[in-house]
Amino acid sequence: MRFTGVGLVILAAICWGISGGIGDILMEKGWDPTVISLYRGAVGFICFFTWFLLRFRKNWNVSRRLFMWSLLAGVGVAGNFTFYYLSIDASSVAVAATLMYTAPVFVLLISFLLRIERSSWFKWGCIFGVLMGIILLTGAYDIESLSVSLLGAVAGLAAGLCYALFIFGFKNASSIGKPQTTLTIAFLSFSLILIVLADNEEAASVMTSSDIGWFLLLGIVGAGISFIFYVIGIRKTTATTASMVAMVEPVTASLFGVLLLGEHLTMIQLLGMSLILMTVTVLSVKKGK
Repeated sequence: MRFTGVGLVILAAICWGISGGIGDILMEKGWDPTVISLYRGAVGFICFFTWFLLRFRKNWNVSRRLFMWSLLAGVGVAGNFTFYYLSIDASSVAVAATLMYTAPVFVLLISFLLRIERSSWFKWGCIFGVLMGIILLTGAYDIESLSVSLLGAVAGLAAGLCYALFIFGFKNASSIGKPQTTLTIAFLSFSLILIVLADNEEAASVMTSSDIGWFLLLGIVGAGISFIFYVIGIRKTTATTASMVAMVEPVTASLFGVLLLGEHLTMIQLLGMSLILMTVTVLSVKKGK
C-alpha cells in the first residue's frame, strides 16, 4: 500500500476544505469565527475521547514524550485557527490564506535544521509550485486590491508557523503512541485554549440554536474524521510531504464554494487549482516510488 500515507493525508485535507465551506455558512449566519473553531475542536475531542475509552486498555499508558508532543500539536492547531482569523480581520482572506500556506516552507526548513530530511531541487520545486498555485487561486497576486497591514502579515505567517508546529507534533506523537491517545490529548488542550479565547455567552447559545446541526457536522467532518485520517496517514509519510499534500484543502474549499454556495472561479483561479493538483499528484507518485 505505497500510497496509503499520502492518500489518507489527502482525504484529511479534503475534509478540511469541506469544513471551511461549512464554517463560511456559519459565519454568513452571524456566528463568531472563534466560536466556530471552538465547536469544531470540541466535537472532535468528544469523538476522540469516545474512541479512546472504547480501547482504554490499549491506550491508558501515556508517556511523558507522547503527552508533550500531543500537547504541542493541540497548541499548534489552536494557534493556527486563531492567527488565521486575526490575519483575515487585519488584511483579507486571500492574504491570510496565502501566508498560512507557507507552512511547507517552515516544515522543510525545520526538517533541514533537525536533519530529518535532505534538501533537493524536487522538494523546493514542489513547494514553489504549490505556493504559486495558492497565490493564483486566492488572487493574492492583485496587490492593488489588497490592504496588508503589519498585523495581518505577521498573523498570517504565525498561522503558517503554527500549522508547521501541529504537523511536527502529530508526526512525533503518532510515532510514539496510539492515534486515539494522541488526538484526545491534542484536542483537549485545543478546546481548553479556545474556551478562554471564545465568547462564552455566544458559545453557550449554540446549544439552543437552530444551527446546532451545522456545528456538529463541522466538528465531525472538520476534526473527528479528518484528523483520524491525518494522524494515521502522517505515520506513513514525512512531515514535509504531509504539509505539501495537505494543500489540496484550499482547492476543496474552492470547489465547495462553487458547487454548493454559488461562487464562481476565474480562469486564473482554475489555473491555480490545476497547478496545486498536478504538483500534489507528482509528489504522490514520486513518494510512492
